[in-house]
Amino acid sequence: MKTRNLHFLIVFFLTTSVFSQESNLEFTFTAVDSTSYVQLDSFMVMNRTQGDENMVYWPDTAISLEIAAGDTLLYVGYATFYPVGINDIKPEAEQFRVYQNYPNPVTGQSMVSMFIPNNGKVRISVSDVQGRIILLKEYQLERGRQDFRFVPGSGKLFFLTASWNGRSESIKILSTKQQAAQKCVLDHIGSSNETISLKASPWPANGSVKESGIIDMPVSNNDYTFQFMDNGPCPGTPTVTYGGQVYNTVQILSQCWLKENLNIGTMIDVSEEMTDNGTIEKYCYDNHLDSCAKYGGLYQWPEMMQYSTLQGTQGICPVGWHIPTDDEWKILEGGVDSQYGIGDPEWDISYYFRGFDAGYNLKTTQGWNEGGNGSDLYGFSGLPAGARGYDGGVYLFVAIGAYCNLWSSTRHTDYADWAHMLGFPSSGVISFPSSTEYGYSLRCLKDD
Repeated sequence: MKTRNLHFLIVFFLTTSVFSQESNLEFTFTAVDSTSYVQLDSFMVMNRTQGDENMVYWPDTAISLEIAAGDTLLYVGYATFYPVGINDIKPEAEQFRVYQNYPNPVTGQSMVSMFIPNNGKVRISVSDVQGRIILLKEYQLERGRQDFRFVPGSGKLFFLTASWNGRSESIKILSTKQQAAQKCVLDHIGSSNETISLKASPWPANGSVKESGIIDMPVSNNDYTFQFMDNGPCPGTPTVTYGGQVYNTVQILSQCWLKENLNIGTMIDVSEEMTDNGTIEKYCYDNHLDSCAKYGGLYQWPEMMQYSTLQGTQGICPVGWHIPTDDEWKILEGGVDSQYGIGDPEWDISYYFRGFDAGYNLKTTQGWNEGGNGSDLYGFSGLPAGARGYDGGVYLFVAIGAYCNLWSSTRHTDYADWAHMLGFPSSGVISFPSSTEYGYSLRCLKDD
């Protein structure tokens, strides 16, 4: 069982313009792992509409932003989790120590903290993978915790070494962004006259940092909770019964998903078009009901949406669930990828495989063509259900065992909409606009 830290509230105010008037919005943030509270080490607020980013580190808890009506905000929270039994370790005696930066890998900037037992001079150097020193600074610092803001330069791997009173400590810092013109930056941003113990430290000394994301278009005061649980039944909703079938659920950070593709409706032949006739219709691969029982149904976009164009609509999903938006897919992909985090520009790439191993981590461990199985690390269990495609003027079933195509509820054009594909044999994910006439799988996402 993971160590649980005490929780705290993060309260910040946003100034927004609504109907040409400015108003203050108050939001509160908490974090949980399943149902147990955990401490947020830091959080980032990204204005997806304006392109702004603001990072806030513990113990700071307030941020003021000016947003306009209709702005979409992405909140990314970071928390540290420790190995089993860390609470049984006795607090260390006061000693000089450098704590692992967070977040790590770094996507923009990161925080480095250290504890200094007595007043004195601290020398900090940063070197690259070839051992060249690219930054060197000295500070006269007081006893206690000292916090620094670190911005990596070009490169993917850095070594930060701090020396005090004849003792040196080093940490390894990873960077996910390559910016040739960017210089390495280290700024002292604060201090606190307190002792950091291994047991109580919010920094990842022998721990690991996890991130979780929430997206919203705020129009009023809200309370948000980051969920850090993954690969387990959604707390309070382990199963959903819908249309005579029982679906399992899986919690992947702040998103609760159906663990299986939706299978609802009456089967029609692959040659037929779905129509707005009051009956939910589905395609079953090779026109066999057994295929729907195994892989779920295949749906045209309008039928799946129940002839709405509202992003995030319920469509044919159960009550309390909806068809995920393109942005919600991006949060899932960033949450499960080991190299590119939530909100990284990598997830805005279209038409090509993106990410490092998001697709591999979302695919099932069996059932794919040879060499195409995944790790199913987060319990999403993406199946290679194939699709209803089009070739030579004929509609037909294609790519079973090779592709898992999943609709989003986000429009691309009047004749195409965004879909997300787990493919063989890639470890990434493709986001692409697809004809509404094709038949793809559907995963439903629980409402907030």
